[in-house]
Amino acid sequence: MAKFSGLGGRLYRGETSVDFIGKRKIWYSISGLLILASAVTLFTQGLHLGIEFKGGSSFTVTSTNASIQTAESALDEAGITTQTIVQKIGNDKVRVQTDALTSTQQNAVEAQLAAKYNVSIDSIDSQIIGPSWGKEITRKALYGLFGFLFVVMLYLAMAFESKMAIAAIISVVHDVFITVGIYALVGFEVTPATVIGFLTILGYSLYDTVVVFDKVRENTKGIAASGKSTYSQAANLAVNQTLVRSFNTSLIALLPVGSILFVGAGLLGAGTLKDLSLALFIGLATGTYSSIFIATPILAVLREREPAMQALAKRVGNRGEKISTSSSITPEANRGPRNQPKRDRRR
Repeated sequence: MAKFSGLGGRLYRGETSVDFIGKRKIWYSISGLLILASAVTLFTQGLHLGIEFKGGSSFTVTSTNASIQTAESALDEAGITTQTIVQKIGNDKVRVQTDALTSTQQNAVEAQLAAKYNVSIDSIDSQIIGPSWGKEITRKALYGLFGFLFVVMLYLAMAFESKMAIAAIISVVHDVFITVGIYALVGFEVTPATVIGFLTILGYSLYDTVVVFDKVRENTKGIAASGKSTYSQAANLAVNQTLVRSFNTSLIALLPVGSILFVGAGLLGAGTLKDLSLALFIGLATGTYSSIFIATPILAVLREREPAMQALAKRVGNRGEKISTSSSITPEANRGPRNQPKRDRRR
């Protein structure tokens, strides 16, 4: 711990520094590749929407010999050829989701499931969600997402400045898009729990970004008058000063979420948890990355375009050149030429 404490102290004092702002093209390239991969995955595979969004039928069977293969066999014998999702929940439950079915098809599925699992039809939990209900849920989810972004942008513009709000929103969109792309890649079902997870990671990503921006504002207060450093240099110092804090906070947040995802959903088979836990896990990781590598560099680029900041950068550059020039003058040069002729003291 002493080692990390010493590193954190050196980062805070500026004795050790990572050039996050100067190397922003590298971070932009990494994010660009992730966004491109997410876009390709979304275009080729798409999202697996749950029946809450697209409508359909759901059948939950409780049996001691619950298995996915048995459920798939029951669907085949019932003549269901539409897209289906079969999940095992825990050790004794299987949930089957299908597209919208007619009453005849629904009765056939229930009969086959009851026969395969040796249970009564009445014990099967059947739910039917119409497409109109799914559209309503989708519309409310989109309203909640865009409403959240609008309120956050308004708050950031009031609490900080407009350019900070723009940079923060860009980083949030970056986080959500990459998370959605990973969701499409792994094929997890998108449920209302997933939307809750997205809203949660939006809040966490903005929380980490606000912490960094608050330090940036503190370091750049009155920077144009002092002329000691450029805006990018002061912003880069702020990122280094909050680096250890961001890492520790994210690690502590990822540990319980990782336990839910890998232990709860993976080992224990709690399928209802994986939708939420995956969104939280990926979102927390990308949120920490974007607040350090994306949001602050974008903010620095936006501020460096201002005439006042450009004039400041020119003054700092000129002062650096003067210091470099003065330090290159040798003592011999100050004493003048070596081989000056001696004065003749004879009268």
